Amino acid sequence: MNSLVILLGPTGVGKTELSLRVAEHFGSPIISSDSRQLYKDLPIGTAAPTPEQMARVRHYMVGTLNLTDYYSASNFEEDVISLLNTLHQTTPTVVMTGGSMMYIDAVCKGIDDIPTVTPAIREEIYTQFEHEGLENILQELKEADPVHYGEVDRMNYKRVIHAVEICRMTGKPYSSFRTNSKKERPFRIIKIGLTRDREELYDRINYRVDQMMADGLLEEARKVYPFRHLNSLNTVGYKELFNYFDGEWSLDLAIEKIKRNSRVYARKQMTWFKRDEEIEWFHPEQETEIINFIEETISSSHNL
Repeated sequence: MNSLVILLGPTGVGKTELSLRVAEHFGSPIISSDSRQLYKDLPIGTAAPTPEQMARVRHYMVGTLNLTDYYSASNFEEDVISLLNTLHQTTPTVVMTGGSMMYIDAVCKGIDDIPTVTPAIREEIYTQFEHEGLENILQELKEADPVHYGEVDRMNYKRVIHAVEICRMTGKPYSSFRTNSKKERPFRIIKIGLTRDREELYDRINYRVDQMMADGLLEEARKVYPFRHLNSLNTVGYKELFNYFDGEWSLDLAIEKIKRNSRVYARKQMTWFKRDEEIEWFHPEQETEIINFIEETISSSHNL
């Protein structure tokens, strides 16, 4: 049976360099599971692989989209499963790396086929939210879909609004589209989690933000500033600099906010990943142990 090795972990932990060496060991290309590295205009702020790194190992799902392109975890599932069908014909072990939780889950488990919301419905409900707040929208959800109303985090306005968007658009409860059934995949999935002590991780995040600024993040953000309303730019590293361009924050404050929001995002990622009991955890410097674990897992499966 073919294998998909997933190297996952929080932002700044050290996935990129390790994934290159693991991919080289197995003669594999790398599939990126970072939802923002898909956009070709954001290489610095998304820490996309450099031209040198992409020359070392063939990468997929990096720099393929324009900022205005619609893309979702469901699209990612479809594209990556199709890609794996091709790659596995010649490469029995393929490496995927990244930290976008929904995208990784979409490949491993599948994603529910929830309809795409039309721009008109989205604009209508967000206008209502801006004028009235969340209370009436929550009441609508309670009446249209009491099941999801009982489950959803009611403080998370994006999730509440998305559920009501689907209810309005389809006339059906949002919960009716959520089957939560895990799809069977025709390949073995080996999940390697990378982790560091909190202080070590935070130091790396702070250093990386300073390095991004030195590499030209300010100029990159300025180029995409006219598109700031797009979901692709609702991203740590850009939205803070947009506040600086708007005159709301000083540059120093914007940089501090990027560091802080990156640390918050890393904590969210770890909370999500820690719920997954299939992940085997390592420090990124345990390269030998990681490769041995992958080889032993593949070998023991072959012997079953």
